[in-house]
Amino acid sequence: MPSSIYLSAAHKSSGKTVVSLGLCAAFKAQSLKVVAFKKGPDYIDPLWLTQASGNACYNLDFYNMTNDEIIQLYENQSANSDIAIIEGNKGLYDGMSVAGGDANADMAKLLNTSVILVIDANGITRGIAPLLMGYQTFDVNVNIAGVILNKVAGERHESKLIQAIEYYTDIPVVGAVRRSKDLVIDERHLGLVPANESTHSQTFINGVAKIVADQVDLSKILSFHNKPPLTNTPASITTSVNLTIAVAKDQAFGFYYQDDLDAFQSLGVNIVYFDTLKAAELPKCDGLFIGGGFPEMQLEALSANQALLDNIKLAIQQGLPTYAECGGLMYLSRKITYQEKSHKMVGVIQADTIMTPKPIGRGYVQLTPNNEHPWNKVAPTIYAHEFHYSKLENINPKTRYAYKVLRGVGVDNKQDGILIHNLLATYTHLRSVGNNHWVIQFVNFIKEKKTARG
Repeated sequence: MPSSIYLSAAHKSSGKTVVSLGLCAAFKAQSLKVVAFKKGPDYIDPLWLTQASGNACYNLDFYNMTNDEIIQLYENQSANSDIAIIEGNKGLYDGMSVAGGDANADMAKLLNTSVILVIDANGITRGIAPLLMGYQTFDVNVNIAGVILNKVAGERHESKLIQAIEYYTDIPVVGAVRRSKDLVIDERHLGLVPANESTHSQTFINGVAKIVADQVDLSKILSFHNKPPLTNTPASITTSVNLTIAVAKDQAFGFYYQDDLDAFQSLGVNIVYFDTLKAAELPKCDGLFIGGGFPEMQLEALSANQALLDNIKLAIQQGLPTYAECGGLMYLSRKITYQEKSHKMVGVIQADTIMTPKPIGRGYVQLTPNNEHPWNKVAPTIYAHEFHYSKLENINPKTRYAYKVLRGVGVDNKQDGILIHNLLATYTHLRSVGNNHWVIQFVNFIKEKKTARG
């Protein structure tokens, strides 16, 4: 049975991600197979965790996954690993419901996984004891198996913290990570700068791994084994179709859920990745998927690649089935304006994108499809999420939409899912889980259009 730990904290910004990266990379350096997971809707941390572990990182989310789906995904991906590392979001008991049920603690209980608390020790000494005692007694069914002290000021500070923990609690200290500028990742409006944008990401990860290996008891962490989860469901059946989908993947676009990409492959779809900054034209394909990202950080290069802009616009106008999310939607608009500078984009969507200093839409959303939606067997209610610091202006008043927004913002607080030709472009990020198997719906849509073309 593989080792397994759930890294959580008392509150967000405690340094969980950096510690998670260090552990993943440190165990990988020991020639162990490491599989990482991230709770909640997040693309950026998984990009870093994937690079640090050397294996794809998967998201676990109570909002749009059933308990059995969470267990199945976790079991399937961690089965052949030496250690599974789950990084939580926010604090151990933080969630949407005041009564619990969707917090990190609930995820740890569902997966029967030991919790290691990463505690930001900045400005605290003896006070750490009641903090840990409170977290232990708040829910006695959560197995808090250890604590990693983070941002420790020095040897004297560390000694005081450990003395207080050992005197008042039975929680073992499995590491004490000193405060260091070498453990800081640059941040931007949605969190960390994505690893796919950073040319120094591997150097940073290697440095963090060395620090964590020196200051954390790796052998102790490897001794934590989870019990089998409470239930399980069989894996999905693989089928085969003769389709190729082009997927934009580069410094501008990298927000994809790994299990969505796996879903395409389980259907026998061939995925061909292309670089929007460098490719002169789309690869030969039957469908196109442009996910989210930070196109605003690559505007000059995107706009300068006029050949690809023209090629994508023509392909969509000629009926290429296309799905685009958030950054992809922005890329397909007429232009993106950021910091008072505008850059021409694809222009197939009759609207202009304006970057904003504050979030327009951020968090979970709920949609219902209308009769305009072009895909078949769409769920009557869709649970998803959005993260965007942009809005659309000068929208063509004749624009058609696929969704009514029940919760969230979408394009205009009422609607989302712009439709033109065979394109569906949303601010919402879908995930092929629960009752919303959008990958199958999109693949079937591509097949229908391919068959109609003969």
